[in-house]
Amino acid sequence: MREPTVVGTESNGGSVGSIAQSPPPQALLERLKDYGQEDAFALWDELSPDERDHLVKDIERLDLPRVDRIIRCSLRSQGLPVAAIEPVPERSVSTVEERTMDERERWWKMGLKAISDGKLAVLLLSGGQGTRLGSSDPKGCVNIGLPSGKSLFQLQAERILCVQRLAAQVTSGGSGSAAIHWYIMTSPFTDDATRKYFEGHKYFGLESDQVTFFQQGTIPCVSKDGRFIMETPYKVAKAPDGNGGVYSALKSSKLLEDMATRGIKYIDCYGVDNALVRVADPTFLGYFIDKGVSAGAKVVRKAYPQEKVGVFVRRGKGGPLTVVEYSELDPSLASAINQETGRLRFCWSNVCLHMFTLDFLNQVANGLEKDSVYHLAEKKIPSIHGQTVGFKLEQFIFDAFPYAPSTALFEVLREEEFAPVKNANGSNFDTPDSARLLVLRLHTRWVIAAGGFLTHSVPLYATGVEVSPLCSYAGENLEAICRGRTFHAPCEIGF
Repeated sequence: MREPTVVGTESNGGSVGSIAQSPPPQALLERLKDYGQEDAFALWDELSPDERDHLVKDIERLDLPRVDRIIRCSLRSQGLPVAAIEPVPERSVSTVEERTMDERERWWKMGLKAISDGKLAVLLLSGGQGTRLGSSDPKGCVNIGLPSGKSLFQLQAERILCVQRLAAQVTSGGSGSAAIHWYIMTSPFTDDATRKYFEGHKYFGLESDQVTFFQQGTIPCVSKDGRFIMETPYKVAKAPDGNGGVYSALKSSKLLEDMATRGIKYIDCYGVDNALVRVADPTFLGYFIDKGVSAGAKVVRKAYPQEKVGVFVRRGKGGPLTVVEYSELDPSLASAINQETGRLRFCWSNVCLHMFTLDFLNQVANGLEKDSVYHLAEKKIPSIHGQTVGFKLEQFIFDAFPYAPSTALFEVLREEEFAPVKNANGSNFDTPDSARLLVLRLHTRWVIAAGGFLTHSVPLYATGVEVSPLCSYAGENLEAICRGRTFHAPCEIGF
């Protein structure tokens, strides 16, 4: 650190001015030195009093021992050998073709009963902005161009309302069913806008007290030697801690205790950017309860070997199920075929549709915090030196799976449950337009199966009808609305 400079000295022997610089708070500087991060104060002498105050507060808000542990553990784990992977055992997966009608019906009723008893909560990962979609709004506010103009948030809220109604009808003759509590994880970049959006739309018909917002954490960005990158001379560069930050956020905000107080036993967890997500799916919940496992995931069959999706694998001989990202899967393994089934050996894609027990969430939150290993994403980070190459530290939602004593996978059809919204229209895949068409095509099949007819002035492959989630959750109960009626596509079918 530079010596304080003296100003106002006059060569004619006049009076000496006051010392212009006051040093950084000594105790805080010593703490930073303990963790090798004293460079955060390198430009202290050039800061205004307000900027110094901002810098001190910025650093005081950091949990330095925790941040240091995460940085050290994550850098140390880089490049360490990992156990070899094996395909997921067949017995761990419920495939679409092997499911009987009786099983599906039994799971549906089991799920509705648990929902009616208040045992299910829904957990939405919604920390991302719609930047890649060309929007500064939270992703959930995106209107994908459906005839109704509904946003992703509204579609999901209305599916929750529909499931609540189905649970009430099946289990108590239409009354006395518990509300499904919806926990929504935002980030510092989306929190305010998300809350205002829900308030402005009166929670889409849900009760305001059945929705709880909470924020994921942020973590400093670091150079390759683990030093904080400074975004400005008085601010540490930080980034959200990934969608796996949900575990520490639930723990630190005491929401795991909140769930226990409400009598919740199961948590349905999903990402916001899926236009076809079956929120609070009774069949999946019933399957999960029936299997008696700690963790579960819906999976879709990988479309082709090079598809850029993470896949479930077994880590080590008899080890836990976990997810390997496509970038980490050797091309020869990605294209290997199971000679008995004719399918890819590693074919079960992770699409961020998960189910956990509350007991397991408690275990994961403690385990991940203790192990403190985050993924290192090498990025160009805006800094006082321009774009600096460094690391963002993130956890992923699937980091939970290695902690699970038992995991079950549930195959779903991508054309029924997976319409990702990740890129702006004009991109080659996963756009609002491609998601809109997937919704319209699925709902068109529902309407025709229920005895309805379609007319259309544009080719049918480019249009279709939208069924309001308030009418039908998964194509059920549409005969009374559709049978014998003709609908002109595109349109929305409501009550």
